[in-house]
Order: sequence, then structure tokens, then C-alpha cells
Amino acid sequence: MHGGTPHGGEVRIVPVASAAELSRFIRVPMRLNARDPNYIAPLMMERGEALSPKTNPFFAHAEVQLFLAERGGRDVGRISAQIDQLAPSDGGPKAGHFGLIAAEDDPAVFAALFAAAEAWLAARGCLRAQGPFNLSVNEEVGLLVDGFDTPPMVMMGHDPPYVAARVEALGYGKIKDVYAYKNLTSDDLPPRVRKLVERGAPEGVRLRMLDMKRYDEEVGVLTEILNDAWSENWGFTPTTEAETAQLAKSLKMVVDPRLTWFAEIDGEAAGFIVYLPNVNEAIRDLKGKLLPFGWAKLLWRLKVARVKSLRVPLMGVRRKFAGTRRGQLLPFLLITAGGLEARKLGYREVELSWILEDNMPMRRIGEAIGSRVYKTYRIYEKSLAA
Repeated sequence: MHGGTPHGGEVRIVPVASAAELSRFIRVPMRLNARDPNYIAPLMMERGEALSPKTNPFFAHAEVQLFLAERGGRDVGRISAQIDQLAPSDGGPKAGHFGLIAAEDDPAVFAALFAAAEAWLAARGCLRAQGPFNLSVNEEVGLLVDGFDTPPMVMMGHDPPYVAARVEALGYGKIKDVYAYKNLTSDDLPPRVRKLVERGAPEGVRLRMLDMKRYDEEVGVLTEILNDAWSENWGFTPTTEAETAQLAKSLKMVVDPRLTWFAEIDGEAAGFIVYLPNVNEAIRDLKGKLLPFGWAKLLWRLKVARVKSLRVPLMGVRRKFAGTRRGQLLPFLLITAGGLEARKLGYREVELSWILEDNMPMRRIGEAIGSRVYKTYRIYEKSLAA
């Protein structure tokens, strides 16, 4: 598959089929963004695992095809096309997803990549393409459209400013925006929230830290609450047991029990929050490589020197409690408990992300604690019906 281009030479599309091609696929954004001071190269090893059916349980319920664009012997772009069997139907025509988009600022490259992804999806009965999802709604989602001036936090994307216009020129329109909120870990809670928190936990409510001795069991409880709490959010796809186990394994090195809290109501686990040290801060200058000394540097920065920022990727309250007085107080109690520990440990900044633009309860919580939107990621859709 190919197309002409004003930059000379034709664009060839290569479906990724080998380990060498996967390695090239992973490296594309590293080369394209090498001069962007806010781009952080992901760890090659981590990306290799995330994009391999052997190590990412997402592939057990999804069909995935990665594509490379090359021209004149150089890789000039990449895209993924995937169909997740667990993704919910919104009642409209069958939708497939695209993701992992990275390309030179050339309309011909974007056109060739999207033509390949759309043809692949259409051949499998999809009448709409949505994305970007890298690879699932539970991983990185959306294309950065605002907030290019700061580096992304752990497990969040970063795209050059030109990408959105190139995607929109191919007929894609916004379906949802998701926001990243930033907050400083200061003692200065707004008065109304401080008053709530100072009263302490109401009767029957108990807060506790993650118990590392029961780590796998704790992650299981967390996932159960998450799947319940988020079940009615747009696009939400439940996390499978295998995905939970994989997440638990991959986060074990960076999870700090002092920064992961559970709330119980009358003895039942009712809510949780996870503050995750921002690994991106620790890998900024490793250029994707952990060898020969990257491991030592990474561990030193995470455990000894400590990074200064955190991300809250996961927080939830069981639906049966969410509408109750005690349940509504849980997010504030959890945020405060984790926030106090974060300050003691020397963390200075927290990102709450990502939050759907129409998830008003979460947005109100973010704003009530003094956070502000500082990055916007956009999810697009296009009809593939002829």
C-alpha cells in the first residue's frame, strides 16, 4: 500500500510481523521527537512487553495489527489497528480502534497510515474507527491537543502539536476529551474541604494503607472496586483477571504502600486511591535503554533520590456507596490521606488523570481540592461506511 508525497519518494506500508519490525515500530516516535525537550522515550523493554501477545493479556481478547510507514529506506510513521472484543457497544455501528500514532509532519504519511488501519478495520466489519487508544481504554488514551509545554507523567502520552490537524484533515472528529489535572501537594486545602477532612472519618469508615504482605489479594480487591465504580463511564472496558495480575506484577517495583489507600465502610472495602511515583521523571535521560546502567539509575532515583511528582491513575468508590453521605466523603479522605504521606516523602506535584470531560463528579472533586486542567487529550471518531 503506498501513496505519493510532496516530500519525494513513495510511502510504503509494512504490516509488522517480526521482532525486528516491532523494534523499529517502537523506535519511530523516539526519532521523530528527539528534539522535543518534553518528550520522554519509553523504556524499550516495557514497550516490547506491552506490544507482545506473549506478555500483554490484552491480546487474549483483542485482535491487533501494527503498521510501519517507510520511505526511502527510513521509517517515517506508525499506527496500530485493533478490535477489543470486550469494548462496550454504544448502540451505534461496530467500532474498531486505532492508536500508537506517530508520523513525520507530512499529509501523505498520515494518509497512508490511516488508509491501512481503516482498511484493516473495515475488512473485519468495523463501520467506525475510534482512537487513539494505546492499545486499550485502560492504557494511554487520546491525542494531546493542549499542554505541549510540559513532559507527560507516567503512562500518559505526548504528541507533537501538528498531529491533531493531520488527523482531523483525514475526516476525524472529536467524540470525547479527557483531562489531566495538576495539583501541588501543599497543606493549603480549600477551607470547605479542609473542614470536611478535619472532622475525620465518619462512624463506620476506616482508612488503611495497602498491605504488601497481601499484595495480590489487595490488587484483586482494587480491580473489583474499579470495575464496579467505572462501569458506567463512557467506553469503560472491565479489566480481566489476567490483566489485573499483569498490572500488579508490572507496578510492584514502583508502588509505595504509603501512597496506596483503601477506605472501608462497615468493614467492606468501599474505595481506594493509587498515587504512583512519576517514573517518567526517573527515565528522562535513559533514551529508552535500561542497560548497561539504566537499572541502577532508575532504582536510585525511585528509591533513594526520589522523584518529585506523582500521578493518580486510579481512584474509585463502589457504586452502592457513591450516592451516600459517607461514600461522597471517601474521595476527599483518600486524596488527603495519600497527599499527607506524599508531602512527608518529599513529593511536590500530583496529576489526577485522566478524567472524562463529562465526568462531572470527578471534575468537581479535582477542582474542590484546588487542581486545574493543564493537559487535554482528544479521542476521535470517523465513519468507515462507504
